[in-house]
Amino acid sequence: MKVKVNIFGRILILVILLLIPIIVLYSYSNRIAGNVVGEQIKSSGLNQLTFFLYQFDSVIENLSMFPVILGQDPHLREYLDKTGAPLPDVLAEQARITGKLGLQSVSSAWSNDLTVVIPGQSKVLSSNIYVNGSSQWSWDGAVRSVWTYEEDRSRGHPTGSFIREIAEPANARRVNQAISLFQVRFPVQNIQELLDLYKKDKAGDPFLYRQGQDPIRTSTPDTATMQPIIMALDNLDLNESGQERVGIEGQQVLVSYVRSGQLGGWYLVDYAPVGKVLAPITQTRNLFYISVGLLLLMSVLASFLLYRNVQIPIVNMVRGMQRLQLGDLTARIGYRAKNEFGYLIRRFNEMAEQIQLLVEDVYVEKIRSREATLKQLQSQINPHFLYNSLFFIINSAMLDDRDSVVAMSQHLAEYYRYTTRVDNQTVTLKDELGLIGHYLEIQNMRMHRIEYEIDVPDSMMEEIVPRLIIQPLVENAIVHGIERRTEGGRITISREQDESYNRIIVQDNGAGLTSKELHRLLAGLQEPMTDRIGRGTWNVHQRLYYKFGEGSGLTFSEVPEGGLKAVLTWNRKHNAKDPAVLGTKGAEGDRSAVDRG
Repeated sequence: MKVKVNIFGRILILVILLLIPIIVLYSYSNRIAGNVVGEQIKSSGLNQLTFFLYQFDSVIENLSMFPVILGQDPHLREYLDKTGAPLPDVLAEQARITGKLGLQSVSSAWSNDLTVVIPGQSKVLSSNIYVNGSSQWSWDGAVRSVWTYEEDRSRGHPTGSFIREIAEPANARRVNQAISLFQVRFPVQNIQELLDLYKKDKAGDPFLYRQGQDPIRTSTPDTATMQPIIMALDNLDLNESGQERVGIEGQQVLVSYVRSGQLGGWYLVDYAPVGKVLAPITQTRNLFYISVGLLLLMSVLASFLLYRNVQIPIVNMVRGMQRLQLGDLTARIGYRAKNEFGYLIRRFNEMAEQIQLLVEDVYVEKIRSREATLKQLQSQINPHFLYNSLFFIINSAMLDDRDSVVAMSQHLAEYYRYTTRVDNQTVTLKDELGLIGHYLEIQNMRMHRIEYEIDVPDSMMEEIVPRLIIQPLVENAIVHGIERRTEGGRITISREQDESYNRIIVQDNGAGLTSKELHRLLAGLQEPMTDRIGRGTWNVHQRLYYKFGEGSGLTFSEVPEGGLKAVLTWNRKHNAKDPAVLGTKGAEGDRSAVDRG
């Protein structure tokens, strides 16, 4: 038996068929985006940790060289080799050596203690005043030829320290077997300060870890999060570097670790809350599914209403035909439908009208002519500029940089509120320069490589200029000049004014043009617009000429120190030839950046 599907069922099937590929494609793209972000988090976290550890190990490696340098010092060698010298000479030599130890110690960015031990004389010389001159030492202790962590009690309170020693002769394994011993020691506060610096503006809490020992933490550790991570690391066989996922209170945390090349057995560890980073993607996915559900619900409702309302045109058509059959030539169907019923209704009404006109022998033909003036919008938004600004807002929001989000949003709102207004083609110079300020602030927040100066006096601010006459030149200076320089650049907007002319000068120190390119650009201003010259350049020049007359327009020149100077000139005493000319010619290219080539 053949099943006949009504209009309601067909619409539902169509909606479902449309939603299925959308849901599948979105689910796939969402999963890919989540995987890409997750891989980026993993790669970025491990790379940053490795780079930080490289700096960390470099400082420790420099400290490792201090005992070697001390062992080669000629004054110290002379003191160690000298025997039987008078006491005053010995004390003077000791004072000199102590001073050198202090100077060598402060040459490092990290606080440290340098000590020279002479077991045969039971003497200790050190940059640490609590140890210097003392005869107390672990004379039968082992020589710590590699960095060793222990508590330092020389200052009266226990402080975690790392110690390394070099003995002479080199094969001495214990202190009392050595002729001399050179020691360098630094407290863990140095590491703690470095960890605090690394922690700044990060979601994690880095620490130095070694299995079986208390970790070296920052000054403000998150112990609740750190403890499960330490327990997980204790149960792992750690490689030189790696990453592990650890579940903490239902949240996934990505733990990255790198082994120190200087401190044997110690690992630099940091973590990132993957769940929090991926939360916006998850929320967006959930919001999409909710929206699809609502859309499906609304589609069912719309389909039901459509099914119910289909009966109305059919009934109206039947009634209209019945009235026409009874002789009512004024019968018309007032229902308007955008489907097959609409075609039938229109044809019925046309037929009824023709019958009425034929019967009444009345033919009326009305001819109307209308003139329409189309005003082209000037808000031809540069999509890349808008996308980059929105991505900046998104990234700032993810970094909780509220000030940057607010500042960028305000500048962007003011920029597009100005550029999308089409009710007036002329503005004051003050308004135009206000737009330039917002535009430059947006570009500077994105690139951090732009300096600018606007030097226009108040006496010129009320001058009337065409809307968006300066912005294309500033955009051109950034796109074709400053963006090509890795060190950034500077844009200067200044003015010149005499009895007859106003001039606005836009100058940059960017890449500039060759003499040949500049000659071609200037020649193109006087020719009809072609693909060889940019619309922005030609339109800026033409708008000034048509509004302010002879002598007005745009010129370019080279800057001796590099860059390009664009000069906008307009006649102070000349009115527009024809406002319509300005409106039609100016709107076409206002938003196009000047093409220097």
